[in-house]
Amino acid sequence: MNGLNYPDFFNVVRRRRSIRKFTSEPIDGAVVERALKAAVWAPNSSNSQTWDFYWVQEPTKKALLVKACLSQVAARSASELIVITANPRKWRRSNQQLIDWTEREHAPPIVKKYYSKLVPFVYRWGWFNSLGLLKWIVSRVMGLFMPVIRNQCFRSDLECVAIKSAALAAENLVLAIAAQDHDSCMMEGFDEARVRKVLGLGRFDRVVMVVAIGKALGNGTWNSPFRIPNSEVIHRV
Repeated sequence: MNGLNYPDFFNVVRRRRSIRKFTSEPIDGAVVERALKAAVWAPNSSNSQTWDFYWVQEPTKKALLVKACLSQVAARSASELIVITANPRKWRRSNQQLIDWTEREHAPPIVKKYYSKLVPFVYRWGWFNSLGLLKWIVSRVMGLFMPVIRNQCFRSDLECVAIKSAALAAENLVLAIAAQDHDSCMMEGFDEARVRKVLGLGRFDRVVMVVAIGKALGNGTWNSPFRIPNSEVIHRV
């Protein structure tokens, strides 16, 4: 931890704003590359990395993506657009690599068993959620006697897990953009069906965020920063 400049980090956190209008100044691709590399270092469930990042550069696709983002100013004026998706079935992509990694690292047996046995069980929901229903029943019965994880049973549960991981990656991305003195806007205002069509996504892919990147035009937003009082949201119990 030596050498970290903590004030700089907190300045980056405060610098990040949801910018609504960008200049026409092009962005060095290296800025985006570094931010994407920071995004994949975000914490995520079981290190399964069930996310994907689409840097939309092809002009026709970019124009269609802007339209799918309701043609809002942040999308229209951005130099770059990144789509972040989540797919709980992508655990399969990383699982064997994680198993191989535990072998190379001489991981404890419990860690090897976690990736070879538990993760495949947790991330499956079965035809018509049949396995999910079984897991739901078992978790409720076990929950009568001990603390258990209750909400990783059905497809919708596992989509939620993947979406939370992808949202953490989105935060890493925009903080990395801010740390490089550039600006961003995380947009949830989009037509997901149209975004999926533009990118040719599968039916299990969920669009979590579209991130606009550029240099703010003026302040880039009409308002000063606002948060409700900390006392209303930070609770000591």
